[in-house]
Amino acid sequence: MKFFTSEDSGKAISEKNNVSVHLCAHTIEKPFSCSICNKHFSQKRYLMNHYHEKPYSCDVCNKQFSRKYGLKLHLRTHTNEKPYSCDVCYKKFSKKGSLITHSRTHRNEKPYSCDLCNKQFSLKNTLTKHYRVHTNEKPYSCDVCNKKFSYKSALSKHFLTHTNEKPYSCDTCGRKFSRKDVFKAHVRIHSNEKPFSCGVCSKTFSQKRSLNAHFHIHTNEKPYSCDVCSKQFTLKAYLNTHCRTHTSEKPFACVVCNQQFSQKGSLKKHFLTHTNEKPHSCDICYKQFSKKSDLTRHYRVHTNEKPYSCDLCNKQFSRKHFLNEHLRTHTNEKPYSCDICGKKFSQKSSFNTHYIHFHSNAVEKPYPCDVCNKQFTTKANLTTHCRTHTNEKPFSCDVCNKQFSQKSSLKKHCLTHTNEKPYSCGICSKAFSRKYGLNLHFRTHTDEKPYSCDLCQKQFTQKNFLNVHLRTHTKEKPYLCNVCGKEFSQQSSLSRHFHTHAIEKP
Repeated sequence: MKFFTSEDSGKAISEKNNVSVHLCAHTIEKPFSCSICNKHFSQKRYLMNHYHEKPYSCDVCNKQFSRKYGLKLHLRTHTNEKPYSCDVCYKKFSKKGSLITHSRTHRNEKPYSCDLCNKQFSLKNTLTKHYRVHTNEKPYSCDVCNKKFSYKSALSKHFLTHTNEKPYSCDTCGRKFSRKDVFKAHVRIHSNEKPFSCGVCSKTFSQKRSLNAHFHIHTNEKPYSCDVCSKQFTLKAYLNTHCRTHTSEKPFACVVCNQQFSQKGSLKKHFLTHTNEKPHSCDICYKQFSKKSDLTRHYRVHTNEKPYSCDLCNKQFSRKHFLNEHLRTHTNEKPYSCDICGKKFSQKSSFNTHYIHFHSNAVEKPYPCDVCNKQFTTKANLTTHCRTHTNEKPFSCDVCNKQFSQKSSLKKHCLTHTNEKPYSCGICSKAFSRKYGLNLHFRTHTDEKPYSCDLCQKQFTQKNFLNVHLRTHTKEKPYLCNVCGKEFSQQSSLSRHFHTHAIEKP
């Protein structure tokens, strides 16, 4: 092939007619003019694009193109031709531009930089999309519900929620998917394929997003920040979940009992309470679990393994959640804030207790009891309450056959057989069989007293202590001796009184 050289730039050009086209870039000559608006162009193909003329048509799918080269590239989607190969990893591409872009991943070249935050990118269009994080621009709108999106891909994914179309089906389990990327990720669950590898520690992942999330561990980068409390996160999904602690939004609802959750994972865990499915079993004590992660945590009860360590005091914990709660004793962080009175709490359980006790009137209770008219926030709570009237106890212990009205009561009871104490105090390491017991114990360290008497303002660590105290004001004595008829304000006082009759408690 004969090459011609440009005198201005020294660039080698394969055909003589292309020399004339190339020279226009130096002379700024625009010999092609639009007959309608008189706009000028340096090349004929630009004029044709302007006219929206598409004379080249694909013989396979009839798609039309304004340039012969565009048709040539498109045909490779049908033939799967990939003539451009990477010299480093031998990955093949159908376009030369795709190869050039890919090469930057090996050189770690990022020529495009954001003017606002200095973040760098290997692709210009990725930078363009990134700018929308700062401008909050959402140029793509759904024709059905008018919801707007920053990215075209996000709109395409959203649109499938209206059509309910699921064209991708798994050959192994028959599950169907609306998105090809989600389908591919699912197939790897069966094949155990993990094609994405970390360049730092060589850990492999089945999904690219999992690799991206993992990589932040090495860089310690947290690009997503909460506008309310400024807390930073490695993933946007983590930020979205966190924001619901401020808004109290619960977008995920159970189709069986309508209970709502702030996280999809919490809904999945809850749903297993309806199916009672427990496919994972402990090899040591044969206890069964609905989730594999619960079984993994349970094994630590037997092995006494504590893989999570505090960097400040070297104290170790069996669960990451316990470590996070412990760290707040060093940082004095209180991430849970009451949106009514502004009081802050270090633990979510303390926040929930505070909200129910002091602001219960602010919570809507649409489910009333037909017997006593007591109202409840959820249908599930009403169902549980009704058993106090019917004395129904549908949950039975497999060991001693004792029956309970609530599943949670059965779980607590079962711990008396296993002597398991999975909840450990992060400060003094004291262990408890129930999380409620740990929460109560924790107040001995924080001196928190969330229950207050409305009459004398005296504060208490537990609600039942407050209830007993209130009887000193009301003179109520609900405990009656069935021998002599004497009344008492506390059950413990009644028990001591029984000994004066020298008989056993009935």
